[in-house]
Amino acid sequence: MKTLLVVSLFLIAVCFPPDAHSVKQVEELKGSGKQNEIPLLDNRFRVDDKIDEIKLIFFRRPGSPAVILVRPDGTKYFAINAVRNTSLDWYDELNYDLVVIRNPMPGPWQVIGQIMPESRIVVIGELSLKVEPLPKILFQGETVKITGEILNDGEPIRANLFKDAVSLNVSFVSTNNENFENFGAGIQQVTEFKDDGYGFDERAKDGVFTGEFTLNFTPGEWRPELYITTDVLERRVVQDTIVVHEPPFSFTSAEATEEGDDHRITINIDDKLLKAETVIMQGKIYYPNGEEQVFYLDSNSTTARELALQDYGWGRYNIEISVFGSTINDREFMATLPTYLFEIERPIEVIPEIPVASVSEPEIIPVPVVKPKVMSTGLMVSLIVGGNLAILFIGWLCIRVFVQNKPLKLKLNLAFLNKKKAVESKKAEQQKSDEPENSSKNDKSGGILNLSMSDD
Repeated sequence: MKTLLVVSLFLIAVCFPPDAHSVKQVEELKGSGKQNEIPLLDNRFRVDDKIDEIKLIFFRRPGSPAVILVRPDGTKYFAINAVRNTSLDWYDELNYDLVVIRNPMPGPWQVIGQIMPESRIVVIGELSLKVEPLPKILFQGETVKITGEILNDGEPIRANLFKDAVSLNVSFVSTNNENFENFGAGIQQVTEFKDDGYGFDERAKDGVFTGEFTLNFTPGEWRPELYITTDVLERRVVQDTIVVHEPPFSFTSAEATEEGDDHRITINIDDKLLKAETVIMQGKIYYPNGEEQVFYLDSNSTTARELALQDYGWGRYNIEISVFGSTINDREFMATLPTYLFEIERPIEVIPEIPVASVSEPEIIPVPVVKPKVMSTGLMVSLIVGGNLAILFIGWLCIRVFVQNKPLKLKLNLAFLNKKKAVESKKAEQQKSDEPENSSKNDKSGGILNLSMSDD
């Protein structure tokens, strides 16, 4: 059976252009099992007839279209046609193409696309992942530093752009031990590291993944797993089971008893896990009135550290603590403890009792009860009947005037008035007839009676 070789083509920007010596290094990719790096001339490379499978990674400019592969006989391979080709797998990413070719045609191949200039071809042998084992003593809140390295035939990979395509993942798998608190907790995906020089990575593209993560999950028995994955390969390292302990610190508090005194918080160190003389603490106190105070507790030989809090009365005091020191096996550590809450309840105001004088019982004066007047049944019936009749009458008038358009005529008995008017008219006529007679009599009397006297 032919030996399976994995050949990856990486397009890598370098500081210096290829010289004449590097041009002479262009040769067939033979499966020697050793790492080899040669320039890519005119976007061409050769495939040996003993290769059963090749994996090619083409790094191109971000956002540019996928590259095109040209076989020695002129046949072209496109990313969109890879689905229909059983001997070809193609993974088109943002800035690179990863192509797997089974039983490739021997001879010179060519790649077409916006590939990175001054590229290199890297022959990859057996890939492996090397990671440092995690410490045996760990506790919740501790920050752990870890390193991992990708090896090619036992040696670090020198292809920088390959390191951009992979990342180191860290996860913790619960052992489902019912004797621990994390029973049934499943998998905790902790972090992902890149060899890019950012964050906690020490040097970019040195082949070593360096990072830190905090154990901020449930204490218990866990199985660490570290792995790297790409579209076509995965390397996983499963380490021995470890126990994540509760934070090796406990707290006791004492409230101030006198005005002007401080509250006291005592931090106790578990010397079964830590060396108390190496422990240093620093942090911040958040007072209930909004003030903040930074504190620092130096190391000493005792297992207790006392922290004084100013008395601002009732309310909530939040204390954030960072710890630095060494474990009993001389491993240095740093940890962030869960925020400690010190709370003083609001005092209850006591209302003084009103003194009651000894007096005789007050005289009880009966209050007259006023009975409400009740309307008689007869009057109530009369009001109801009268109201209904009034409603019927008003309804009849409205129908007659507005619906039937008939004016309302009132016939009154005026016999008495007519008789009175007749008498008055008769008297008036008699008065008119008597007026001439009276006037003539007056004239006659005037002629008979002459009471004037002459001058003689």
